[in-house]
This record gives sequence, C-alpha cells and structure tokens, in this order.
Amino acid sequence: MNEESTTPKTTNPAAPLTYPEMPGNEAEPLISIPWRYILVAAFVVALLFVLFIWLIVYLANQQAPTIEAVRDVMVIILALESCIFGVAFLIMMVMVIRLINMMEFEVKPILQKTNETLNTMRGTTTFVSQNVVQPTIKAKSHVAGVRRGLKTLFGNPRNNIR
Repeated sequence: MNEESTTPKTTNPAAPLTYPEMPGNEAEPLISIPWRYILVAAFVVALLFVLFIWLIVYLANQQAPTIEAVRDVMVIILALESCIFGVAFLIMMVMVIRLINMMEFEVKPILQKTNETLNTMRGTTTFVSQNVVQPTIKAKSHVAGVRRGLKTLFGNPRNNIR
C-alpha cells in the first residue's frame, strides 16, 4: 500500500490538514442529468400512455364481448378485494379496542401504583432528611465548633504532648 496517499501532507505546521483523495469544497451535484434526457423520457412516457389508451379503445370496438367478460371478472375481483379489506379493517379495529382496554385496565393501574410508590418514597425521603440527616449535621457542626473552641483555648493537643 502506498502510505503517502493516506497520510496528510502539510508544508506549514499551522495549516489545516488536507488529504489528496478528498475533493475540495466545490458544491457540485452528485448526479447531473441534462434536461433534454428528462424531456425525451417524459415524451416517451406520454407517447406510450396515448398508445395504450388508443389500444384499449380499439380493442373495445373490435372485441366487445371479450371486454365485457374482462370487465365482469374485474368487478368480481374488486368486490372480493373490498371484502378482504373490510375483514382486515374489522380485525384492526378489534386489535385497537384490545389495545385501548389493555391501556385502561392494565397499564393505567400500574402507573397509578408507581405514582403512589414515588409519593411514598418522597415522603420517606423528607422524613429521613428532617429527622435523621439534619439533626446529625447539626450535632456534627456543634462538635466541630466545640473542638475548634477547645483547640483555640488550649492549642493543638498533638503539639502539647511533646
């Protein structure tokens, strides 16, 4: 492998690093399709659509009984499809109703109990803070004050032993 192509090259140590493979900051589109190709494609699609319509009208005039049979079959297929979609819609409605019932009768009570538990924890925390933590902090501060006062009056006991 050529290590020079993957390492940054700089001549000035204060200059930003640049890689030889990376393009500059040009704002070029990734894919540039000329407008004439788009116009030709649109014209071809429109021409095919017109030819398809003409073929349908021509066959309708020439093969009327066949077209009527195809029409009847398509009507039957569309009716069956609408029945299938109706059944699928009913199944989806039942699923939504079950989901709503589950939310109402299973998830909602769990959330209420969780909220009650959090309120109990909040009360317990407040109680412990007021009745345990604050008196302990006050006692510690009094002890520290007495200790500092004694140290001021009598000096450091560790230094007095010598």
